Amino acid sequence: MLPSSSDISPALPPVLVGPLLRRLEPTRLVMWLVGTRPLTLTLRVDGVGDLTLDAPRCTVVPVGQQAFVHLIDVRLDTALPQDVVIDYDLLVDGAPIAEWAPHLLYGQAQCPNFVLHSRIDQLVHGSCRKPHYPTHDGLLCVDRLLAQAPQQRPALLMMSGDQVYADDVAGPMLRAIHALIERLGLFEECLDGAVVEDSAKLYEHPASYYHRADLLPALESNETLRERFFGGARKPIFTSSSADNHLVTFAEVMAMYLLVWSPVPWTLIDPQPPELTAERRQRYALEQQRIEGFKTGLGDAARVFAHLSCLMIFDDHDITDDWNLSAQWEETAYGHPFSKRIIGNALIAYMLCQGWGNNPDVFDEVIQQTLALSDTARDRYLDSGPQDKLIDTLLGFQQWHYVLPTTPALVVLDTRTRRWRSERNLKQPSGLLDWEALSELQQELLDHPSAIIVSPAPIFGVKLIETVQRVFSWCGYPLLVDAENWMAHRGAAQVILNIFRHSRTPGNYVVLSGDVHYSFVYEVLIPHRKGGPRIWQITSSGIKNEFPPALLEWFDRLNRWLYSPRSPLNWFTKRRSMRIIPHTPEHAEAGERLWNSAGIGQVFFNEQGQPTQIFQHNANGQPPTRMLAPQEPSA
Repeated sequence: MLPSSSDISPALPPVLVGPLLRRLEPTRLVMWLVGTRPLTLTLRVDGVGDLTLDAPRCTVVPVGQQAFVHLIDVRLDTALPQDVVIDYDLLVDGAPIAEWAPHLLYGQAQCPNFVLHSRIDQLVHGSCRKPHYPTHDGLLCVDRLLAQAPQQRPALLMMSGDQVYADDVAGPMLRAIHALIERLGLFEECLDGAVVEDSAKLYEHPASYYHRADLLPALESNETLRERFFGGARKPIFTSSSADNHLVTFAEVMAMYLLVWSPVPWTLIDPQPPELTAERRQRYALEQQRIEGFKTGLGDAARVFAHLSCLMIFDDHDITDDWNLSAQWEETAYGHPFSKRIIGNALIAYMLCQGWGNNPDVFDEVIQQTLALSDTARDRYLDSGPQDKLIDTLLGFQQWHYVLPTTPALVVLDTRTRRWRSERNLKQPSGLLDWEALSELQQELLDHPSAIIVSPAPIFGVKLIETVQRVFSWCGYPLLVDAENWMAHRGAAQVILNIFRHSRTPGNYVVLSGDVHYSFVYEVLIPHRKGGPRIWQITSSGIKNEFPPALLEWFDRLNRWLYSPRSPLNWFTKRRSMRIIPHTPEHAEAGERLWNSAGIGQVFFNEQGQPTQIFQHNANGQPPTRMLAPQEPSA
C-alpha cells in the first residue's frame, strides 16, 4: 500500500524547489527551479529591469502531472557589474520571492542577490551529502558564511560529487519519496527484466523497503547483478555498503532531488511507516530521527542555492556505487535491461537536475529527446522505447565535463563516463579518464598561467590507502575496496602526471576533490621543470558524511610511518619523482594530516591563482580548521 497523505491535502505551491543559481556570468544568468505547473515567470535584475521568461529564455520539462523542471537561461546585451552585490527577484504570476519563498531571504531583505566576481578570489567546495548520516549538514556552514559576511561571499559553490545518494536511501526517505510521487503524479514506467512489471507495483511490493534484492530476477546468472545493486556486499578495510533501498525508477530519483534541495515538498506529504519486521522498525525509527534533523536545515541550504552560483559534477553515488569502476562492471551492469534502466534513470535525473545547469549549450539535443519522452506519458506511464533510447543517448554522451572562462580557469572533469578501460584484465580498475579525454584536458590547459581542476577523486591521494586498493585489485577484488584512484591505472596515471610536467601547461594548479569522506591538503612539487609547476591537492569530504574515525586514525598514522620522505616504499609509487608536502590541520593531534569532520572547504586565492588560506568548516559547530602549510607556526 502506498504511503498516505493527510485526508485534506495542502494546496500545491507554485514552486517546489528553487531558484538555484547555476552558471552566472556578466552577460549570462542560468537558474533552475521546479514548479507544480509551467510557470509564468519574470526575472527582475537590479540595473536591468524586468525580463519576461518565455521561450527561449526558459525551457520547461514535465516530469509528472504536477512537476515541471524549469531552466532559465538569460543572455544580456550589456554586461552586469562585477564585484558588487546585485539584487534579483523572480516573479511568479507577478508575486515576488518574498511572498512564495520567504525562507530564501536573509534578515530583512525583500529579495535575494548575487555577486559576479572578476576573478575567483575564494570559493567553497565539498562532496558527499548523505541525508541520513548522523552529522549536521555542511551546507549550513555556507549559510552562516553568507549571513555573517554577505559582501565577502565566495565566487561559487563547487559540489564535486554525490550530491544525492541514489544507492543508499533511508527507509523514511524512501517512504517520503513514494508519497511525493503520488502527490505530484510523477511519471510511472514499465520495468523490463524485474520481478515486478511496473513502477506502481514496485512501490506497493512488500520487498520495496529494505529487501529490493528480492525484486531482481531469481537467476543464478544475475548473482553479480544482485550484489552490485542491492546486496549490501561487505567491503573489508574501508566500509560496508547499505544498498537495501537503491532507487530504481526515474520518478524515485527525481523525488529524491526535490526532497534534498528544498523544504517545500516535505510540507505536501505525511508519510506513515510501512509494515516492517521488529528489527526493521527499529532501524526505520533511528533513520527517521536522522531524516528529521536533516529536514530542519533544508530552508537554510536552499537559501545558499539562491545566493551563490552552484556548479556540480557527478561521482558514483549520484548514479550507483562503483559506477563504471571496471570493464567487467560495465559488462554486467549494461548487459541486463533492469540494471541498465536503474543506471539510466539516475542519469536522466542527473542531467535534468545537475548537468543541464552547468553548461546548457551542450544539452539542446538531449533536452529535445527528453521532451519527446515526456510527451509519450499516457495515464502517467512513459513509453519504454523512447525512455531506453534516451538512456542509450546519455550513456554515450561525452559532454558532462565543462570549463568556466574564469580567472583562474575552472576545469571540471568527468571521471566517470570517459574511462580508460583495461584491455588485458576486465576486472582491473579503469583509468579515470581515457587517452582522448586526457588529450582534450591538456589542450584546455595550454598557456593558462593558473588553473583550478575539479576531480571528484583526488589526483594525489593517501599512498597507503591506494596501496591497499592496489593489492585488492591484483587479487581480483577491486569492488571490495572502491579501488578508484588516479594511480590505479598505469596509462591514466602516466598521462596526467605528464600533463603537469608539460612546459606550456599552467605554473600553478589547484586540484579540488572530494569522494573519500575525509579532508586533507598536499602541496606537490615536480622537479625537472624550470619554474614549476606548483600543485595543491585540496580535498574536502564529506558535506554530510565521514570516514570511520578509528580506521582513519590508523591509516593516517601508518601512512606517516610507511611513506615518510626517506622511506624506500616511495620508489614503488607512480609519484616517486614528485615531492609531496602535507599540510597539517590546525589544532590537530601531533602529526595528524587527515581531517575527519563533516563540513565544507573554503579556499582563498591570490592574483597568481595560488591558495593563500585553506579552511575546513566543521558542520558540528566547532571553529573552522585551518590547513596549515609546514612553514606556518601552529596557533
